[in-house]
This record gives sequence, structure tokens and C-alpha cells, in this order.
Amino acid sequence: MKNKIESGLFGLAVGDALGVPVEFRFRAYLKQNPVTEMFGFGTHHQPIGTWSDDSSLAFCLAESLCFGYDLTDIAKNFVKWYSADLWTPHGKVFDIGIATTHAIHNIAKGHQPDLCGGFSESDNGNGSLMRILPLVFYLQKEKDIEVIYKKVKEVSSVTHAHFRSVFACFIYVVYCLEILKDKDKFEAYKEMQNVVAKFLEIKEFNPIEIGLFERILKNDISAYPENEIHSSGYVLHSLEASFWCFLNSNTYEETVLKAVNLGEDTDTTGAIAGGLAGIYYGIESMPQKWIDNLVRSNDIKDLAKRLSQKI
Repeated sequence: MKNKIESGLFGLAVGDALGVPVEFRFRAYLKQNPVTEMFGFGTHHQPIGTWSDDSSLAFCLAESLCFGYDLTDIAKNFVKWYSADLWTPHGKVFDIGIATTHAIHNIAKGHQPDLCGGFSESDNGNGSLMRILPLVFYLQKEKDIEVIYKKVKEVSSVTHAHFRSVFACFIYVVYCLEILKDKDKFEAYKEMQNVVAKFLEIKEFNPIEIGLFERILKNDISAYPENEIHSSGYVLHSLEASFWCFLNSNTYEETVLKAVNLGEDTDTTGAIAGGLAGIYYGIESMPQKWIDNLVRSNDIKDLAKRLSQKI
């Protein structure tokens, strides 16, 4: 399990770091100037190997899970990242979403953690999906889908409480859990669809909301052409794009480069797809130079080790 945790955390952070220098670049630009290697500076003027808030908040969640599941502690870690530089790459926050900022202010005021995230339809950025991966490892032995959904809902809701964000995180976590069973990625994808369909049979969720996920849940997202895959900061776009990149690639490297070169929210698409590809292909499949360039790689290794000891 230690190797899977390490692979997942590095997979996420490497994908994130590849995307940081070209965040907000459009796809047309990246078609002409594709990212093929890890490099520095660019959009945020950060050194090579610098990861963003995506990895920072994922690491804050993993850090908390090293001591068991405590939603208040998870929320406190997000505040520590924002105000005391916990799990920042260079001791300073340089990139943060609006919804996450509002939520962290609510946490700091002492509000109940799972009521801190935005509940409106406009609060469906990808800020909870980008950091949910460590929860997969905590839930790996959980057999009750109701418990899995409840925990995902709580952890997402700290920053993103609308059903759409929660459900996107749930689909991602269920898919990752199937991949952890050493299944082929397409087999795991079909099983995720089956698990979620069965779960929905006993729920009375808003059918309009569920309908938004039809391309992933009823169809095969990998079969869509690239021009029908969007890569903005909208949670549904991020979920579809990460699955599409993962299913249409044959290696970790191909997955994350495909994700970053879709453009726009490059670091987050890279992180979400990279987490999937990391646990599937393993850390040994990642280019060593990328791992060597990654900021705080020894700290990430130590975090993975501590989390694996707890789980």
C-alpha cells in the first residue's frame, strides 16, 4: 500500500507542477507550443518543480489522515496552509481559488467544517476534486458505499458543498478504489459505472444534476473527440478531462502531458489525471528527472510513508 500512496501523491504533484507554468494558456497556443518537459517560471513565475494549491491541499488532507479521520482537523490544516504556510512549496501561498478562500475564512471564524464550502450552483469549481485523492487510501478497506459517500461529501463540503462538486469527488474516489484493486483501467471504469448506478437506485438525488454526469456514467468518456472535452476550472470539465486523458493514454507521462496540453486549468487537470495515472502505473513509471525536480520530494516521500503506516 505504501507504494500506491507514494505513487498517488507523486502522480498528483508531478502533474500539477507540469501544469503550473502554463496555467490559463489556451489549447490553441499549446498545440503550437506543447509542454513536453517540466520547466519553471511562466504564468506564476515559480521555479521548476513547483506545485500549486492543488497539491498543497491534498497534502494537508493526507497530513490530517495520518492521525485518523477528523473533519475539524482537516479544516484546520487548510487554514494552516493559508495562514501559516503548511505544505506550501516555498513557504508562501501563490495560487488559491475564490471558493476555497471564502471557505477558509469561514473555517477560521469557527463555523462547522462541512458547512464552510459554498452551496450554490456557481460554487462548482474543481477545488475539492483536486485534493480528494488521499481520502481514497483512507477508504480503501471500506465496503459500505454509504460510508464512502458520506465521507467524500464531508471532505468536499469543507470548501465545495454543492451536490455537483460532491458527486464529482464521489465518482473519482469510486474509480480510484476500483483501480486500487489492480483492475485494468477500462474494467475499473465499467465497474465504477456499475457501483455508482447501483448506489443511485436507492437515492432520490435531483435527476437534472445526475443527468449532467451522463457522459461519464452512461457513456464512455474516452470515446469523445478532444474538441468535446473541456479543461476549464469547472468541476465537471475537470472530471471528464482527467478521465479522458487517463483512458486515452498508455503511460503516466502520456497521461499528464495530454492533460496539461488541453490548456486553461492546466495544473488542476494535470493533478487530477496525474493522481489516477500515478496509482495505476506506479511511481517507477514516472520520469525520474521529474521526481528529482519536484519541490520537497523528500517531504512528500515522508508523508506517504507516515500515511501508509496509519492505513
